[in-house]
Amino acid sequence: MPLTVACAQFAPKKADSACNLDRIADLIVQSSGEGADLVVFPEASVTGYFLEGGVLEASLSADELRRELAGRLSGRLSAADALVGFYESSHGHLYNAAAYLQFSDSESHVVHVYRKFFLPTYGVFDEERFVSRGRELGVFDTRLGRFAVLICEDVWHSILPTLCAMRGAQAILVPSASPARGFSGPEPDNHDRYRRMLRALAEEHGVFAVNAQLAGFEGGKGFVGGSMVFDPFGKLMAESPIQEEHILLAELDLGQIEVARAASPLLSDLQSAWGDLERIARDSRA
Repeated sequence: MPLTVACAQFAPKKADSACNLDRIADLIVQSSGEGADLVVFPEASVTGYFLEGGVLEASLSADELRRELAGRLSGRLSAADALVGFYESSHGHLYNAAAYLQFSDSESHVVHVYRKFFLPTYGVFDEERFVSRGRELGVFDTRLGRFAVLICEDVWHSILPTLCAMRGAQAILVPSASPARGFSGPEPDNHDRYRRMLRALAEEHGVFAVNAQLAGFEGGKGFVGGSMVFDPFGKLMAESPIQEEHILLAELDLGQIEVARAASPLLSDLQSAWGDLERIARDSRA
């Protein structure tokens, strides 16, 4: 059965978690009312991205995030799933994380928490000074299908989408906070790069690629926006405007995955060669 995903591209108020949680709850309700089964929010949507030394004060546990949103959603919707980017506090460590949450009219659950694997430390980025790196692949089962999460920089490293596909992901969800940079063409260069990366990973592995981007400005840095969804054939299904707030809706028919992989069996080729690739990887470390 097809499912409808919403990419909630919005501009959070920096370090104002209460206000942003209100907005996130409202966007879940609005998106659900428009038919969304799953609402994907950008990276660091609870607080804004450039917190640096303010991460500790603004961080939450995944269960605190669930409770805060469940209270705001009580009596307002029948059922919805949401992927929410936030700074997580867990066992004395801080992470740039995304929590997959399931809500109904009577209960709520934390289905999975993914912690960003690659922390950028170039240009305007200095994440590794303020948060710890995740160490696990984020592939998990939900009531809607088997999904994977990669946060922003993670998708720039092609090995992670490949591993997610090998673990059986049907859709790769990519919350991002990407400041616009590179202005050699009609749109920011990094937005064009996202379009090329997401198309390539969807087409190569026969998966849906769902990207939700932060919008607005923080400290003079403008986030690019332009959230997008690709089908498992690598076709662009829908795209948000640059920078401005927007709810992007797309219908995902997971049955297309089998058709796409039969037409282009690159993933099965990879699976058949996996043992040799593991050997080569071990030898490369010697």
